[in-house]
Amino acid sequence: MVTRRFTVVLQSAEEGGFVVKCLELPVATQGETRTEALKNIKEAIEGYLEVKAKLLHGRIRREKVEVDVEAPSTLLA
Repeated sequence: MVTRRFTVVLQSAEEGGFVVKCLELPVATQGETRTEALKNIKEAIEGYLEVKAKLLHGRIRREKVEVDVEAPSTLLA
């Protein structure tokens, strides 16, 4: 696992509580208290990253490619 830091914006909600959004990812959530909202955004970001990793895992392929290069003839003798 790698630790990564994300920036979130915490706003007071008109109906009470807080809305919190991640600036780097399409993730947002809310909470009744500041502490709850920050806990919820952390869980939402972790969940988003887990799903993203699973989706990308099946798409990442390795490819073996041979490349021709010119080398000095003295190396091949």
